[in-house]
Amino acid sequence: MICRLRLRFWWKRLRRDDHAAQLVEFAVSLPLLVVFVVGIFDFSGAFTLKQKLTNAARDAARAAAAEPISDLSATTPVSVNDAFSMIDNYLVANKINDCGFSSGIAAVSRPSTWTYTSTGFGCPSAGLKITINRGYYFPVTPGTAPGLQPAGADCAHQSVAVSQTAVISTCVSIQYGYQWRFGRAASLLGPTPLLPSTITAIAVAMNEN
Repeated sequence: MICRLRLRFWWKRLRRDDHAAQLVEFAVSLPLLVVFVVGIFDFSGAFTLKQKLTNAARDAARAAAAEPISDLSATTPVSVNDAFSMIDNYLVANKINDCGFSSGIAAVSRPSTWTYTSTGFGCPSAGLKITINRGYYFPVTPGTAPGLQPAGADCAHQSVAVSQTAVISTCVSIQYGYQWRFGRAASLLGPTPLLPSTITAIAVAMNEN
């Protein structure tokens, strides 16, 4: 009889004790909490990098567009070199790895376009790519206010219809590798999401000379 009373007492006590339930709830919610925390820090880092790259591309495009295009016949025009140097200095000033560009990396040129690429010097796996197109043009429909059309990631020319006018401009594109941590954390809840390997910023400014 006494044994039965003790068993009933312990059984009632166990049913009232919710410590085990709290541990189970914590174990279930922990992966979700990790995903939220990592996502907040990771996406905020990507957004901050995007803003910095956009500022660098915008300043470089404006500086190059203000210079004359008469020097485009040179191997490396002064306007292109100035834009490149401005981007490099901006990256260094904001403590972003410039992938060794400050040590001098040769540019691969095509008509009116100069492209700088690097994947070394501790750079993210996707590397850094800077494209400066001094002869970029975007279409403007007659009778409408000029508006900047979205350029390709490498500042490729936009197609211009017969009824449109091409505005010659300077396009600057910066593609910077970004190492995501969110994908590994999200894999705790399911398939690993596909995230872009680079953060891209593009700026266009109309040539003044």
